[in-house]
Amino acid sequence: MKDYLIQFLFGYYPYICLTVFLLGSLIRFDRDQYTWKSDSSQLLRAGQLRWGSNLFHIGILFLFFGHSVGMLTPHFVYEPFMSAGTKQILAMVSGGLFGILGFVGVSLLLHRRLSDERIRSTSRTSDIVLLWLLWLQFALGLGTIPLSAQHLDGSMMLKLAEWAQRIVTFRGGAAELLADAGWVFRAHMFLGMTIFLVFPFTRLVHVWSGFATLGYLTRPYQVVRSRRLGMTPTAVGSRRPTH
Repeated sequence: MKDYLIQFLFGYYPYICLTVFLLGSLIRFDRDQYTWKSDSSQLLRAGQLRWGSNLFHIGILFLFFGHSVGMLTPHFVYEPFMSAGTKQILAMVSGGLFGILGFVGVSLLLHRRLSDERIRSTSRTSDIVLLWLLWLQFALGLGTIPLSAQHLDGSMMLKLAEWAQRIVTFRGGAAELLADAGWVFRAHMFLGMTIFLVFPFTRLVHVWSGFATLGYLTRPYQVVRSRRLGMTPTAVGSRRPTH
């Protein structure tokens, strides 16, 4: 039973998540473009948002690209100048630092959304569920650091990377690599795949817009006009997506 579960979760489930991630994003863009946005709640209350949003985005963007490069780069590429153990220590230090930033950021965003009545009443269920998933994912990621420190030879990191590389290249035997991995590692990876699964049904789809255009970083502030006479338009908001 355990072997079957491992095979499903880390052999078949990744392809289910990736299929829903890609097709779901395409279908949502084709059929419901109006919802292709981050749904900022900044106009309701700006408190905690600037720090929370900035820390969250700094942390998660670094970790996303760091995980992508670190796990999908074959060992022979960096082996001539960096051992697996050195790479693991580098990943632990940088991942720990940006993981803490992201965790603090998402904690602020979650507290803000749950503690403010106006923001909570206008939030979708998916908004709150997504923030809890991201909060738990950051917590699990930070929880892998003490376990990684117990074996600094990089052996587990190599197994995780080989798993990811076999998945994306459609090679067999991927799930077996994780049979002896600690439950925190497996939970972290499972939840990461689950976030890709729910991606098309949440506000996360706005990430595609950020990757698709260079204008994302230089777009102007949103202009909000007051209904009261005599008030001049004011520019508010952030060029980055807010929560």
